[in-house]
Amino acid sequence: MITKELWIEYKKTGNLKLREKIILQYIPLVKYAVGKIIVKLPNNVEYDDLVEYGIIGLLDAIDKFDISKEIKFKTYALTRISGSVYDELRSQDWLSRSIRKVSKDIKKAYIELENKNGKIPTQEEVAKYLRINVKKINEVMAKVNLDNMFSLDDDLYDDSGGKTSLKELVQNNQESAQQKLEKKELKKILIEQIKELSEKERLVITLYYYEELTLREIGEVLEISESRVSQIHSKIVFKLRKKMMVNYSKYEGVVD
Repeated sequence: MITKELWIEYKKTGNLKLREKIILQYIPLVKYAVGKIIVKLPNNVEYDDLVEYGIIGLLDAIDKFDISKEIKFKTYALTRISGSVYDELRSQDWLSRSIRKVSKDIKKAYIELENKNGKIPTQEEVAKYLRINVKKINEVMAKVNLDNMFSLDDDLYDDSGGKTSLKELVQNNQESAQQKLEKKELKKILIEQIKELSEKERLVITLYYYEELTLREIGEVLEISESRVSQIHSKIVFKLRKKMMVNYSKYEGVVD
Protein backbone atom coordinates (compact mmCIF):
# COMPACT_ATOMS: atom_id res chain seq x y z
CA MET A 1 0.00 0.00 0.00
CA ILE A 2 1.23 3.49 -0.86
CA THR A 3 1.17 5.58 2.30
CA LYS A 4 1.40 9.34 2.68
CA GLU A 5 4.82 8.88 4.26
CA LEU A 6 6.02 7.03 1.18
CA TRP A 7 4.74 9.85 -1.04
CA ILE A 8 6.56 12.42 1.09
CA GLU A 9 9.79 10.43 0.90
CA TYR A 10 9.47 9.99 -2.86
CA LYS A 11 8.78 13.68 -3.47
CA LYS A 12 11.81 14.61 -1.35
CA THR A 13 14.26 12.11 -2.81
CA GLY A 14 12.93 11.13 -6.24
CA ASN A 15 14.01 7.58 -5.41
CA LEU A 16 13.51 5.39 -8.49
CA LYS A 17 12.63 2.28 -6.48
CA LEU A 18 9.85 4.17 -4.73
CA ARG A 19 8.67 5.47 -8.09
CA GLU A 20 8.55 1.94 -9.46
CA LYS A 21 6.58 0.80 -6.41
CA ILE A 22 4.01 3.56 -6.98
CA ILE A 23 3.73 2.71 -10.68
CA LEU A 24 3.15 -0.99 -10.00
CA GLN A 25 0.56 -0.17 -7.34
CA TYR A 26 -1.52 1.88 -9.78
CA ILE A 27 -1.21 -0.16 -12.99
CA PRO A 28 -4.61 -1.76 -12.17
CA LEU A 29 -6.07 1.77 -12.13
CA VAL A 30 -4.80 2.27 -15.68
CA LYS A 31 -6.45 -0.97 -16.78
CA TYR A 32 -9.67 0.05 -15.05
CA ALA A 33 -9.72 3.41 -16.86
CA VAL A 34 -8.94 1.80 -20.21
CA GLY A 35 -11.68 -0.76 -19.68
CA LYS A 36 -14.23 2.02 -19.20
CA ILE A 37 -13.05 3.83 -22.33
CA ILE A 38 -12.59 1.00 -24.81
CA VAL A 39 -16.21 -0.18 -24.64
CA LYS A 40 -17.20 3.10 -26.35
CA LEU A 41 -14.66 2.73 -29.18
CA PRO A 42 -14.54 0.85 -32.52
CA ASN A 43 -13.33 -2.76 -32.52
CA ASN A 44 -10.10 -1.85 -34.32
CA VAL A 45 -8.77 -0.01 -31.26
CA GLU A 46 -6.24 -2.19 -29.41
CA TYR A 47 -6.57 -2.58 -25.64
CA ASP A 48 -2.80 -2.84 -25.12
CA ASP A 49 -2.24 0.41 -27.02
CA LEU A 50 -4.66 2.22 -24.74
CA VAL A 51 -2.93 0.78 -21.67
CA GLU A 52 0.36 2.24 -22.95
CA TYR A 53 -1.25 5.66 -23.38
CA GLY A 54 -2.76 5.33 -19.92
CA ILE A 55 0.61 4.54 -18.36
CA ILE A 56 1.95 7.78 -19.85
CA GLY A 57 -0.84 9.57 -18.01
CA LEU A 58 -0.01 7.69 -14.80
CA LEU A 59 3.64 8.74 -15.01
CA ASP A 60 2.56 12.32 -15.59
CA ALA A 61 0.26 12.12 -12.57
CA ILE A 62 3.05 10.78 -10.35
CA ASP A 63 5.35 13.63 -11.40
CA LYS A 64 2.76 16.38 -10.96
CA PHE A 65 0.86 15.14 -7.91
CA ASP A 66 0.93 17.72 -5.12
CA ILE A 67 0.84 15.94 -1.77
CA SER A 68 -0.08 19.18 0.00
CA LYS A 69 -3.50 19.30 -1.66
CA GLU A 70 -6.51 17.56 -0.16
CA ILE A 71 -7.05 15.34 -3.19
CA LYS A 72 -6.59 11.57 -3.28
CA PHE A 73 -3.94 10.42 -5.75
CA LYS A 74 -6.33 7.82 -7.15
CA THR A 75 -8.82 10.53 -8.10
CA TYR A 76 -6.11 12.78 -9.54
CA ALA A 77 -4.40 9.96 -11.45
CA LEU A 78 -7.64 8.65 -12.95
CA THR A 79 -8.23 12.03 -14.56
CA ARG A 80 -4.68 12.18 -15.96
CA ILE A 81 -4.83 8.59 -17.20
CA SER A 82 -8.13 9.07 -19.02
CA GLY A 83 -6.95 12.41 -20.39
CA SER A 84 -3.79 10.84 -21.78
CA VAL A 85 -5.78 8.10 -23.52
CA TYR A 86 -8.25 10.58 -25.01
CA ASP A 87 -5.44 12.88 -26.13
CA GLU A 88 -3.83 10.03 -28.06
CA LEU A 89 -7.16 8.95 -29.53
CA ARG A 90 -7.79 12.49 -30.74
CA SER A 91 -4.31 12.79 -32.21
CA GLN A 92 -4.91 9.62 -34.23
CA ASP A 93 -8.48 10.67 -35.08
CA TRP A 94 -9.98 7.49 -33.64
CA LEU A 95 -12.97 9.28 -32.14
CA SER A 96 -16.13 9.29 -34.18
CA ARG A 97 -16.57 12.19 -36.58
CA SER A 98 -20.22 12.31 -35.61
CA ILE A 99 -19.20 12.90 -31.99
CA ARG A 100 -16.93 15.75 -33.11
CA LYS A 101 -19.79 17.27 -35.10
CA VAL A 102 -22.18 17.12 -32.15
CA SER A 103 -19.58 18.75 -29.90
CA LYS A 104 -19.27 21.65 -32.36
CA ASP A 105 -23.06 21.89 -32.59
CA ILE A 106 -23.27 22.12 -28.79
CA LYS A 107 -20.78 24.98 -28.64
CA LYS A 108 -22.54 26.78 -31.51
CA ALA A 109 -25.92 26.32 -29.80
CA TYR A 110 -24.65 27.86 -26.56
CA ILE A 111 -23.42 30.92 -28.45
CA GLU A 112 -26.55 31.33 -30.61
CA LEU A 113 -28.96 30.96 -27.69
CA GLU A 114 -26.97 33.39 -25.55
CA ASN A 115 -26.98 35.98 -28.35
CA LYS A 116 -30.69 35.46 -29.01
CA ASN A 117 -31.97 35.52 -25.43
CA GLY A 118 -29.36 37.70 -23.76
CA LYS A 119 -28.64 35.12 -21.06
CA ILE A 120 -26.63 31.97 -20.56
CA PRO A 121 -28.66 28.98 -21.79
CA THR A 122 -29.18 25.97 -19.56
CA GLN A 123 -28.20 22.49 -20.66
CA GLU A 124 -31.89 21.71 -21.03
CA GLU A 125 -32.38 24.69 -23.38
CA VAL A 126 -29.41 23.62 -25.49
CA ALA A 127 -30.74 20.07 -25.67
CA LYS A 128 -34.16 21.33 -26.78
CA TYR A 129 -32.57 23.65 -29.36
CA LEU A 130 -30.57 20.78 -30.85
CA ARG A 131 -33.45 18.30 -30.44
CA ILE A 132 -31.34 15.91 -28.41
CA ASN A 133 -31.54 14.95 -24.73
CA VAL A 134 -29.35 16.20 -21.91
CA LYS A 135 -27.87 12.73 -21.46
CA LYS A 136 -26.54 12.89 -25.02
CA ILE A 137 -24.85 16.23 -24.31
CA ASN A 138 -23.16 14.79 -21.21
CA GLU A 139 -22.04 11.69 -23.14
CA VAL A 140 -20.49 13.80 -25.89
CA MET A 141 -18.71 16.03 -23.38
CA ALA A 142 -17.28 12.97 -21.65
CA LYS A 143 -16.11 11.28 -24.85
CA VAL A 144 -14.31 14.22 -26.37
CA ASN A 145 -13.22 15.65 -23.01
CA LEU A 146 -14.83 19.06 -23.54
CA ASP A 147 -13.61 20.55 -20.28
CA ASN A 148 -12.52 23.57 -22.27
CA MET A 149 -15.42 23.77 -24.72
CA PHE A 150 -15.75 27.34 -23.54
CA SER A 151 -12.44 28.54 -22.17
CA LEU A 152 -10.64 31.64 -21.06
CA ASP A 153 -8.02 30.54 -23.61
CA ASP A 154 -10.38 31.48 -26.46
CA ASP A 155 -9.42 34.65 -28.30
CA LEU A 156 -11.34 37.57 -26.89
CA TYR A 157 -11.03 39.84 -29.91
CA ASP A 158 -10.68 38.57 -33.44
CA ASP A 159 -11.57 41.54 -35.61
CA SER A 160 -9.27 44.33 -34.53
CA GLY A 161 -6.02 42.93 -35.86
CA GLY A 162 -4.84 42.19 -32.34
CA LYS A 163 -6.19 39.75 -29.82
CA THR A 164 -5.79 38.48 -26.30
CA SER A 165 -7.63 36.07 -24.06
CA LEU A 166 -9.25 36.38 -20.66
CA LYS A 167 -6.81 33.82 -19.33
CA GLU A 168 -3.89 36.01 -20.38
CA LEU A 169 -5.38 38.81 -18.34
CA VAL A 170 -6.07 36.59 -15.32
CA GLN A 171 -2.86 34.56 -15.39
CA ASN A 172 -0.14 36.71 -16.89
CA ASN A 173 2.68 36.46 -14.38
CA GLN A 174 5.13 35.43 -17.14
CA GLU A 175 4.50 38.43 -19.37
CA SER A 176 7.06 41.14 -19.98
CA ALA A 177 6.75 44.47 -18.19
CA GLN A 178 5.68 46.11 -21.45
CA GLN A 179 2.92 43.57 -22.06
CA LYS A 180 1.65 43.99 -18.50
CA LEU A 181 1.52 47.74 -18.96
CA GLU A 182 -0.39 47.46 -22.23
CA LYS A 183 -3.03 45.21 -20.70
CA LYS A 184 -3.25 46.97 -17.35
CA GLU A 185 -6.56 48.72 -17.95
CA LEU A 186 -8.32 45.65 -19.34
CA LYS A 187 -7.02 43.51 -16.50
CA LYS A 188 -8.34 46.06 -14.00
CA ILE A 189 -11.80 45.76 -15.57
CA LEU A 190 -11.59 41.96 -15.56
CA ILE A 191 -10.66 41.88 -11.88
CA GLU A 192 -13.67 44.03 -11.06
CA GLN A 193 -15.91 41.69 -13.07
CA ILE A 194 -14.51 38.65 -11.25
CA LYS A 195 -15.28 40.31 -7.90
CA GLU A 196 -18.93 40.44 -8.94
CA LEU A 197 -19.07 36.66 -9.39
CA SER A 198 -20.62 34.49 -6.71
CA GLU A 199 -18.35 32.78 -4.17
CA LYS A 200 -18.71 29.43 -5.94
CA GLU A 201 -17.95 30.99 -9.34
CA ARG A 202 -14.81 32.68 -8.02
CA LEU A 203 -13.71 29.39 -6.47
CA VAL A 204 -14.11 27.58 -9.80
CA ILE A 205 -12.01 30.25 -11.55
CA THR A 206 -9.32 30.01 -8.87
CA LEU A 207 -9.14 26.22 -8.83
CA TYR A 208 -9.18 25.88 -12.61
CA TYR A 209 -6.90 28.70 -13.79
CA TYR A 210 -4.61 29.21 -10.81
CA GLU A 211 -4.45 25.80 -9.12
CA GLU A 212 -4.85 24.03 -12.50
CA LEU A 213 -7.28 21.40 -11.24
CA THR A 214 -9.44 19.59 -13.78
CA LEU A 215 -13.20 20.02 -13.77
CA ARG A 216 -13.52 16.55 -12.27
CA GLU A 217 -11.15 17.45 -9.42
CA ILE A 218 -13.05 20.68 -8.82
CA GLY A 219 -16.22 18.61 -8.61
CA GLU A 220 -14.57 16.51 -5.91
CA VAL A 221 -13.67 19.64 -3.95
CA LEU A 222 -17.13 21.21 -4.28
CA GLU A 223 -18.94 17.86 -3.97
CA ILE A 224 -20.86 18.36 -7.22
CA SER A 225 -20.79 16.49 -10.54
CA GLU A 226 -18.21 17.18 -13.24
CA SER A 227 -20.99 18.16 -15.66
CA ARG A 228 -22.28 20.71 -13.13
CA VAL A 229 -18.80 22.22 -12.81
CA SER A 230 -18.64 22.38 -16.62
CA GLN A 231 -21.94 24.28 -16.67
CA ILE A 232 -20.70 26.75 -14.05
CA HIS A 233 -17.40 27.23 -15.90
CA SER A 234 -19.11 27.87 -19.24
CA LYS A 235 -21.52 30.32 -17.62
CA ILE A 236 -18.65 32.24 -16.01
CA VAL A 237 -16.72 32.54 -19.26
CA PHE A 238 -19.79 33.65 -21.21
CA LYS A 239 -20.48 36.26 -18.56
CA LEU A 240 -16.91 37.59 -18.45
CA ARG A 241 -16.42 37.60 -22.22
CA LYS A 242 -19.66 39.49 -22.79
CA LYS A 243 -18.79 42.21 -20.27
CA MET A 244 -15.22 42.48 -21.53
CA MET A 245 -16.38 42.88 -25.12
CA VAL A 246 -18.54 45.84 -24.03
CA ASN A 247 -15.56 47.52 -22.38
CA TYR A 248 -13.00 46.67 -25.06
CA SER A 249 -14.04 49.46 -27.43
CA LYS A 250 -13.00 51.99 -24.79
CA TYR A 251 -9.48 50.60 -24.78
CA GLU A 252 -8.99 49.62 -28.42
CA GLY A 253 -5.32 49.56 -29.15
CA VAL A 254 -4.35 48.57 -25.62
CA VAL A 255 -3.81 44.95 -26.67
CA ASP A 256 -1.08 44.32 -29.21
